[in-house]
Amino acid sequence: MKLNELLKSIQPLQVIGDINKEIEAINIDSRQIEKNHLFLAMRGTQTDGHSYIVSAIEKGASAILCEDLPTDINQDVTYIQVKDSEDATGKVATTFYGNPTSKLSLVGVTGTNGKTTVATLLYDTFRYFGYKTGLISTVCNYIDGEPIPTEHTTPDPVTLNKLLGRMADEGCKYAFMEVSSHAIDQKRIAGLTFAGGIFTNLTRDHLDYHKTVDNYLKAKKKFFDDMPKDAFSLVNLDDKNGLVMTQNTKSKVYTYSLRSLADFKGRVLESHFEGMLLDFNNQELAVQFIGKFNAYNLLAVFGASVLLGKSQEEVLIALSTLRPVAGRFDAIRSPEGYTAIVDYAHTPDALINVLNAIHGVLEGKGKVITVVGAGGNRDKGKRPVMAQEAAKQSDRVIITSDNPRFEEPQDIINDMLAGLTKDDLRKTISMTDRKEAIKTACMLAEKGDVILVAGKGHENYQDVKGVKHHFDDKEIIKEIFILNS
Repeated sequence: MKLNELLKSIQPLQVIGDINKEIEAINIDSRQIEKNHLFLAMRGTQTDGHSYIVSAIEKGASAILCEDLPTDINQDVTYIQVKDSEDATGKVATTFYGNPTSKLSLVGVTGTNGKTTVATLLYDTFRYFGYKTGLISTVCNYIDGEPIPTEHTTPDPVTLNKLLGRMADEGCKYAFMEVSSHAIDQKRIAGLTFAGGIFTNLTRDHLDYHKTVDNYLKAKKKFFDDMPKDAFSLVNLDDKNGLVMTQNTKSKVYTYSLRSLADFKGRVLESHFEGMLLDFNNQELAVQFIGKFNAYNLLAVFGASVLLGKSQEEVLIALSTLRPVAGRFDAIRSPEGYTAIVDYAHTPDALINVLNAIHGVLEGKGKVITVVGAGGNRDKGKRPVMAQEAAKQSDRVIITSDNPRFEEPQDIINDMLAGLTKDDLRKTISMTDRKEAIKTACMLAEKGDVILVAGKGHENYQDVKGVKHHFDDKEIIKEIFILNS
């Protein structure tokens, strides 16, 4: 693509050099730069792309997009100076990859909990309807069934637009994506046009990055502030921040609720470990999901599917065929008659939801043993709260390692234990070895009990000092069951 074509989507402060050059690729990583590439010098949270401009030119970059011009101007290179390199990068990437969101309907899902489940179930639903569909999520990205490995909840703007471009080229009519607060704040979605947005809920998370809950809320809200006029915004009316999200949106606003009158109203009629009987807009359906939080997730999928043009009846049929997302309330029955549940719950609210769902099914007829940890180099404030919530709703608690990253596992455990009362501590044990913690829980469990292994869900690794070691909660539980049978 000619450089002058690429620049039509942005308003540069100034351009130095030839804008009629042919640009063969765009990159934010200077290590991937080759001849005739455009290097996008983004100001990232970890590194500043401006530090790599010289390196990019040495590798053959023919054009540089940046906020600050280097002191030495190379006569063979074109420099595009912009006010905001993050915003410009997204818009240039969208243009380079053929404006993919003009060719497919993109729906974004944001909120603290439920993003992965809602986005994945929408993807599954529209594939059930026979459409070619794309998914961008924490677990994996998919182009109509083809898995594309993922590093972040929302990829960088170049990777994201390249992926969406492939989806459009391969005939995808719909794409569903998780939209993280980091991605909104860092403008990774700049330039994309959304057909709709969904808000699940908002509770404490990512305060290591956003610093305050108010900043976190504003990041989520900006997604809806920027939603186009012809798009829909579907929000959870039962979350106190639901309608806050849409205060300044130009889009059409719709609501879903299990408690109040809403555009999409649901009720849980029955709940078992095998599934639930639900009522959505006065129509019953049986689903293979457990817990009120999953009723909310399914209600969001129901509402969004109807807003995308499907009839209520055909959506209900589709929902009845769906299965839970990997690592989300994943129940495994032991030969001894107790149940182990693997769940990604890594925030206090998510842990509360999962434990509430377990108690809703048990109805006091079995003990709950919770294995839980907290991630290193993340919001430390939620650690004691996680331990408190686990102790509040469990008969026994085992505090262990999650992904310690660059922190000492025992330090993280100590932060969690600090939140417990003397009574809580009497039913709590701690151990840094997560495998031993899971084994211990299985030794303590009896027929009719439930073990919750929380925090990692679908993840098949443990991040220790920058190295990802293979570790899969579900795999370990199955090994223990085989050894004990």
